[in-house]
Amino acid sequence: MLPERYRYIIVEGPIGVGKTSLARKLAQLANARLMLESPEDNPFLARFYEDRRRYALPTQLSFLLSRYDQVRELAQGDLFAGTTIADYMLDKDTLFARMNLDEAEFRLYQRLYADLKPHIPTPDLVIYLQAPASVLLERIRRRARGYERGIGEAYLTDLTRQYTEFFYHYDAAPLLIVNSEHINFADNDDDFRLVVNCIQEMRGTREFFNRSQ
Repeated sequence: MLPERYRYIIVEGPIGVGKTSLARKLAQLANARLMLESPEDNPFLARFYEDRRRYALPTQLSFLLSRYDQVRELAQGDLFAGTTIADYMLDKDTLFARMNLDEAEFRLYQRLYADLKPHIPTPDLVIYLQAPASVLLERIRRRARGYERGIGEAYLTDLTRQYTEFFYHYDAAPLLIVNSEHINFADNDDDFRLVVNCIQEMRGTREFFNRSQ
């Protein structure tokens, strides 16, 4: 089981890293509420991957507002009645905004985000999954989602760099950093148990797990 002190756990990381697979298995283990983002519901996402400059702002705002609606429902309900596992954190939206928006668009985004942020609950634990861009691209191509066809390795390289910088400075909650390059959460129970053990044994505010091949 998961420690009782972690009632709101977020699994984060770049696209293709395995955050949804891990979130699902953790929720099943803890009999927890599962809160997933739904990128396929964003009407601008496929067009964004084909023309990032043109569709960056509507894509970003659509994600921000839909994610906020989910988190607000969680905050308005009884968050601490049980464990909640999510596969995204609203704080990381600024990472994508800074990466994809021009200066004027980013200022507009910041004004909206500043109004929403005070209503966002703080997680008890964040699990940040890492993997090289080449590994992410291979996983993305393997799952063959139509709206992800326009993703290239250069974009993923930039994205992983942005995630690394974001979590280097992140200190709002305890952080477990997991290198998922050689870990298969979805299909290998031993790999999953390794991560669960790390969660159970975590004592500090920032810890790392890295397994070589």
